[in-house]
Amino acid sequence: MIEADHKKHSIAEQCRVLNLNRSAYYYECSDRRNDADLEDLKLILAVLGEKAFYGYRKITRELRNTHRHLTSKRVRRIMHQFGLRAIYPKLNLSSPRKGHKKYPYLLRGKEIQYPNQVWATDVTYLRLPGGFVYLTAVMDLFSRKVLSWRLSNSMDATFCVAAVREAIDRYGVPAIFNTDQGSQFTSDAFINVLKEHHIEISMDGKGRALDNVYVERLWRSLKYEDIYLNSYETFAELQRGVNRYFQFYNTERFHQGLDYATPEMMHQSFVLEDPLPLAG
Repeated sequence: MIEADHKKHSIAEQCRVLNLNRSAYYYECSDRRNDADLEDLKLILAVLGEKAFYGYRKITRELRNTHRHLTSKRVRRIMHQFGLRAIYPKLNLSSPRKGHKKYPYLLRGKEIQYPNQVWATDVTYLRLPGGFVYLTAVMDLFSRKVLSWRLSNSMDATFCVAAVREAIDRYGVPAIFNTDQGSQFTSDAFINVLKEHHIEISMDGKGRALDNVYVERLWRSLKYEDIYLNSYETFAELQRGVNRYFQFYNTERFHQGLDYATPEMMHQSFVLEDPLPLAG
């Protein structure tokens, strides 16, 4: 209803007559930039794919020679809009619970040859407009299959315990379960689930993120192949998106490390019965 080029009435006057906040008008206009932003996002992601430690200033310098319209201000805005940042130390999700028992790392030099030999889990955080939410997933390390997952808006151990119980109910009991030393995984509630099922407990060494490298790669794939491209606005939208991506990851996404098989194909090479649908 507002005419930006009206001869008599300014945009401010038209907004006042319509009882419309001017910021709402300009916000709607900004949506027209989405197509251009997505094209520039692809350029930024291409740089980050090779140089994940680059911030917006270095990305701008990398792209300016061939894409003169990409100013540092524009690159910074697009990165902020899609939640992109250079890799650097962020929220500490691996702080151990004070006084927790330390378990040894059991995977060094171990050859993983079949499903349910070793499972692993971790927690990452995802950004929504209203703040952070936390994601945990249980992965079978032989097949790289995501067995279960949970989203939570709090950092207590409950959602991690729920994910592990679901994985055990659906797929049986692993021989070894590997985690970092985060407070969720050193909590009595989490440890007791593993002990109830006589599962050997393995924990990464302090500050050794590569001890759980397969789950770390899962987080990177999820964020770069889905989260950053979709910019979810609500918890429910994010939950649907994560569920959709993990279904794709398990059944359609080929893995070079698996000789271009999918996790489901690797898992089914040992497990014949059909699994239950994956739930979040």
